[in-house]
Amino acid sequence: MKAVALWVFLVPRNLAVLFLRFYRAVISPLYGDVCRYYPSCSSYTLQAIQQRGLVMGSVLGIYRIIRCHPWAAGGIDDVPPARKPHFRVTRFGFVVASSQGKG
Repeated sequence: MKAVALWVFLVPRNLAVLFLRFYRAVISPLYGDVCRYYPSCSSYTLQAIQQRGLVMGSVLGIYRIIRCHPWAAGGIDDVPPARKPHFRVTRFGFVVASSQGKG
């Protein structure tokens, strides 16, 4: 039962990951390399949602997009690391429960 509840909890986060992966594969290449920051805003938002969850990750992504303007200095701007990661990220980018090594 606990595994089902955790899966349901992670569904919105993984749907956002799927949307951002689609955006990065289909729409983002149309713009070319125009980002002032590294990683790009879409990559930053993807990492923020994976690490911090849908709400806080979206807030960090929106704040990053607001800071991106023609007069911004740009540069390297990584997602602030979470204090204690509770989940792991698959190769595709989905967020799953981390195994605790019990058993």
